[in-house]
Amino acid sequence: MTRRSGSADLPLHGGAVPRWLAERMTRLGAVIAQAVIHHYGRDEFLRRLSHPFWFQSFGAVMGMDWHSSGITTSVLGALKRGLAPLSGELGLTVCGGRGKHSRRTPDELVAAGDRAGFDGAALARASRLIAKVDSAAVQDGFELYLHGFVVADDGRWVVVQQGMNGARKQARRYHWLSEGLTNFVDAPHAAIEGHAQGNIVNLTDRRAAASRAKQLDLLAALGPAGITRELVTISRADAAPAPQAELPFLVMPAHHDVRPSDIHLRRLHGNLAAAAERGPADFPELLLTPGVGARTVRALALVAEVVHGAPCRFADPARFSLAHGGKDRQPFPVPIKVYDETIGVLKSAVQTAKLGQDEQLSALQRLDREARRLERAATGPSVEAFIAQERQISPDYGGRSVFGWEREVVSPAATQRKVL
Repeated sequence: MTRRSGSADLPLHGGAVPRWLAERMTRLGAVIAQAVIHHYGRDEFLRRLSHPFWFQSFGAVMGMDWHSSGITTSVLGALKRGLAPLSGELGLTVCGGRGKHSRRTPDELVAAGDRAGFDGAALARASRLIAKVDSAAVQDGFELYLHGFVVADDGRWVVVQQGMNGARKQARRYHWLSEGLTNFVDAPHAAIEGHAQGNIVNLTDRRAAASRAKQLDLLAALGPAGITRELVTISRADAAPAPQAELPFLVMPAHHDVRPSDIHLRRLHGNLAAAAERGPADFPELLLTPGVGARTVRALALVAEVVHGAPCRFADPARFSLAHGGKDRQPFPVPIKVYDETIGVLKSAVQTAKLGQDEQLSALQRLDREARRLERAATGPSVEAFIAQERQISPDYGGRSVFGWEREVVSPAATQRKVL
């Protein structure tokens, strides 16, 4: 039986992902997917996508707004573009998307089934049913607007869909996983992301089985008109229902800036220490892209954790935004040079791994292992100092955001000295 693994608040953010970032997210998302599948298999990658904490961290390490609802759309879009040319190799197809793209999901599933040999029509029905469950059987005030369906050639799948509540300016993300799923209406979710906001109607809870059966009985006995009459006589003073079982959830704050409270500092210091101490030893294995330096190894240490880290290590997605920054200049502008070097190193590592040479991918795994070991005693800068330093050196690394390229700030005193 599937499990509900958590929930999170996702502030609603408008705006589009700029092309320069979307193209890089496509390449980085695809190569991270390849690395995960190479090490742990396709089923494990599906499990990762169904984990709300990992999914948020995955988006943050790709330079998307670390806490916002936009991560869902951008990650699914990047995977759909990036995995399409690799579908034959990886045996994965990403269907659906936002708005009109979500409505194309059934047709895309049928086409994928015809190509790979699974029952696409059955999964198209599952897609429609899943959307109906989260919009009707779970009445929590969020209207669905995004539906992503990732399916493997053997018919296993994960669904990530999202609803919004405009009045609250919040989004809720729902995760489904086919592994172990036996019933679409009896506790089917792998996870629901959204802050607890009082009592909701959740007819998919196991404790609602009797209610589902009685509703069918009432409909048969009374008909719609009879049910309406009975509702009028029900007192609104009835006792409140028993609370649902408490689940772990990730609360994404409304503030856009990254603050110390958003980051597990000891783990950050472990990442930095691993990059500084392990990086030089592993550089002969990692360094196939000319010009890769210490700053890129720091980014690779965080990417390595996304590939290899245990689920418990993704409770602070903000930490992963420190790899490649964010498009809105939070926590700092995206360092384009570092981003491109990260993609180059990972792509080279994956390509050589396909030839049976795992040294480069294994080097990334050692970076992650060293981070966990060193964080017990590692020290380093505060979050504020780290971000301030990144912003200061941003022009050197091709810092870019939706506001444009970063420019070096020259003090008036320095300008006067140059003139003199």
